Amino acid sequence: MGTTPTHEQAQLHLQVYDLRREARLRQARDWFQQNYTAETVEDVMRIAAPGTENGAFFGMVIGYWEQACALLNYGLLHEDLFFETSGEFFGVWDAIKPVVPQFREKFAEKHLLSNLEKAAKRFEEWSEERSPGHIAAMRQFRQQARAKAANA
Repeated sequence: MGTTPTHEQAQLHLQVYDLRREARLRQARDWFQQNYTAETVEDVMRIAAPGTENGAFFGMVIGYWEQACALLNYGLLHEDLFFETSGEFFGVWDAIKPVVPQFREKFAEKHLLSNLEKAAKRFEEWSEERSPGHIAAMRQFRQQARAKAANA
């Protein structure tokens, strides 16, 4: 580990965590983990169309993590502390990664979700250095869970 978090970083980290506990965001995060499987923009529109509750859930989850990762990327949150305690953002990125280029093209916004992407790339390197094989094991677990859900 590099540096020790400052008091201000720790306070902001706790505030970011506290927002994750908000009931509606918790509901959205649960929905995302249980229902989000998309490989194309069309898949996203089918399961989380704008104007629907699922669309709101999708937007809340990606919006929350994009903002949290922006705070991280600007150095307002301590990276090691964030990575040690907030790995959920990486799972969200890994799930939406296939559709992000399509959304960037569709909306002519090449930086769409770039804070989440930048943080996820650093997390993957950090995690692989700290616990080699962890990311691959997470991905395998997620694939198995998706396959099990599809067969249920």
